[in-house]
Amino acid sequence: MPKFSIFVLFFIFCFSFLGSFFYPLNPYALDSNSILLSPSFEHLLGTDRLGRDLLARLIQGGQISLIIGLGSAFIASFIGLLYGSIAGYFKGVVDKTFVVVVDLFLTFPTFFLLLALISYVNASMYVLIVIISITGWMTTARLIRSESFKITSQPYIKILNIANVSKTKILFKYYAPILAPIYFVSFTFGVGGAILAESGLSFLGLGIVAPQMSWGTILSGGKDVVDIAWWVSFFPGLMIFLVTYSLINISNYLQTLTNKREIQG
Repeated sequence: MPKFSIFVLFFIFCFSFLGSFFYPLNPYALDSNSILLSPSFEHLLGTDRLGRDLLARLIQGGQISLIIGLGSAFIASFIGLLYGSIAGYFKGVVDKTFVVVVDLFLTFPTFFLLLALISYVNASMYVLIVIISITGWMTTARLIRSESFKITSQPYIKILNIANVSKTKILFKYYAPILAPIYFVSFTFGVGGAILAESGLSFLGLGIVAPQMSWGTILSGGKDVVDIAWWVSFFPGLMIFLVTYSLINISNYLQTLTNKREIQG
């Protein structure tokens, strides 16, 4: 068990969603007398170039980043699970259509596809969740499709089809439990990928728009003063690193468990 990674994630979730109860400073409050103060007892992680408390902003920004990560990963993984399992079960025209659609999406690099889509709409938390989901379901779908082909070739599935058992019942009762481990692995990878994608867009000024904030926008705000105020960029970057690194460790652990079950099976 990657206990340390689980503990880190638990701490960061508590920090982001409960931290304001214990550290009630206003993350939007400007103070011309506190511009770029280094970490101290008054401002535990220092202040930014507008005199705003960095710790309060990390707490507020963490909520947006984590919601985008979780929401995008859930939707993208669910689309991949649904589309991949249907393609692997029905085969034929459905599967050929699946291949064409996936290849069409994979023709463009994911991040450039994100940039193209975001340039036509005003970014917000919900818009970013939808756009990152649209550009992040293909890998999961291909993995699910491959596994679905194996399940479809099993004798008991052929017997169920001959017995005219409902296709919906077959997919949910017999496919879903087998495909669940792949879904959870893809989901954990997807959360980290979505947070990085949002951070990258926000760093380029195409993500969350003020007055909303995320770890990416806070990181972007510190790039111009990194030589004189390292803490403005360091702490949001550290949060992004800890979340993605912990999720990768958990994903690797889940993948190892899945591989062991396949070998034992």
